[in-house]
Amino acid sequence: MGAIAWQHMYVFYWVVKAVLWPFLRLFRPWAEGTENVPREGPAIIASNHLSFSDHFFAPLPLPRKVVFLAKSEYFTGRGLKGLISRAFFSGVGQIPVDRSGGEASERALRTGLRVLAHGDLLGIYPEGTRTPDGRLYRGKTGVARLALEAKAPVIPCAMIGGFEFQPPGKITPRLRIRPGVRFGKPLEFSRYYGLENDRIVLRAMTDEIMYELMKLSGQEYVDEYAQRTKVGLPLARRSRRHEHGDGDAGGGDASAAVAGTAVADTAVGARAVSASAVSASAVDVSTDEPDDE
Repeated sequence: MGAIAWQHMYVFYWVVKAVLWPFLRLFRPWAEGTENVPREGPAIIASNHLSFSDHFFAPLPLPRKVVFLAKSEYFTGRGLKGLISRAFFSGVGQIPVDRSGGEASERALRTGLRVLAHGDLLGIYPEGTRTPDGRLYRGKTGVARLALEAKAPVIPCAMIGGFEFQPPGKITPRLRIRPGVRFGKPLEFSRYYGLENDRIVLRAMTDEIMYELMKLSGQEYVDEYAQRTKVGLPLARRSRRHEHGDGDAGGGDASAAVAGTAVADTAVGARAVSASAVSASAVDVSTDEPDDE
């Protein structure tokens, strides 16, 4: 599918949304702060990532189309299943990007910039993958670079209850949980224009965005990349089973064994994290990781 596929799928997007809305409303979703999303012009919707259902409930209350960068695996399947997957994810506003790093990350960035140059809303998950335990993880700096190069505001978008609504590995949602979304006030970074190649600036901007997401969502903040924690979870769980017998270790406890945590109490605190994190930061456009499904 070409880089400008979102333009060709415009009508299909609204058809799919109209079809899904009666079904999704059965889950009693709620939304706050939709007035903070501009009704026209480019903007970046930067969201935390709790579950697969975020793809539906984040753009649902908005009167504008939101184009999300999605992993290319959604679009490369074969046979009938692959055809349905491609049609569905195209219909809900996803465009494929290759996240293998290097030149692929740069191409993903350029795709996002084309969406913004077209005057559309671009959705992105700065954490780069779904949370493994319900906490908020360090953001990747691709969102900051996009904001500077496109000169677009960033709208913090906090998904609420999604982790409990559809826990990792579960297909059937928990009907007693009402999923919600809360949009924050636009973040404007014109003071940093022209500094899109400054890693310290990119990290500071990203930490500011993540701090706003932490305030909106109420999540605990972990100063580590989520994917790194995901890799350590199986080992931590095996260790706990060895120590405590065959009992199952909770995901939150297991991740705490392998991830250092830091809660940013103020905006100054959020930026302070950036100074120590510069060496570990990566300019990467964040989409789902391959092992999420």
